Amino acid sequence: AIKFIETKSNQLSMSLHKRGAMIILSSPSGAGKTTLVKLISDKKNNFISISHTTRSPRSNEINGVDYYFINKNQFQKLINEKEFLEYAEVFGNYYGTSKKEIIEKLNKGKNVIFDIDWQGTEQIIKQKLNYKLITIFILPPSKKVLHDRLSNRDMKDKLIVEERMKQFDKDILHWKNYNYVVINDDLKKCLSKIINILDSELNDKENTYNKTVIENHIKNLI
Repeated sequence: AIKFIETKSNQLSMSLHKRGAMIILSSPSGAGKTTLVKLISDKKNNFISISHTTRSPRSNEINGVDYYFINKNQFQKLINEKEFLEYAEVFGNYYGTSKKEIIEKLNKGKNVIFDIDWQGTEQIIKQKLNYKLITIFILPPSKKVLHDRLSNRDMKDKLIVEERMKQFDKDILHWKNYNYVVINDDLKKCLSKIINILDSELNDKENTYNKTVIENHIKNLI
């Protein structure tokens, strides 16, 4: 009979396989990541990480479903108690991810999807947690489309739209820190590309990701 010796690397591989994966979607404001996160969750039955935030809810947002809406004092208390896996200030408001809830889900084998910006992503990458991490950056097809999306959203103030357009030029520079970049020119096509990426990563399959196409698109956006 053949006797298999279980090495530390095999144990680690088995341990990682049983655990859930961390899936991060980031994008400049208005590129569609929140919509995509919800659609991915519906298709793959993944757990969406619900962030705490100090900003006011938009007209279509529900506390405890879209975000946990809290004030700045409550947020600072959670920072002091080291409750966050990551947190960042974005457009004058704070956003943070609860550590305990995420770790519990991952240890139960659930994949967790994060709707966070590049600052939070960098914090999670630096921690080198013992879970599989897949990072995806979403880009709009053009600056004009992005401007139109922001103008049609719950932002009637032109100054707010322009502020986000200026931030776009800074946010886009962080695309290199992500495993994948996907262009959201068509929601269904973009969703399909992300699903294929996740399928390849979670099941050790090859994918057709073309970095050259992305690099050319970045040049056009900049």
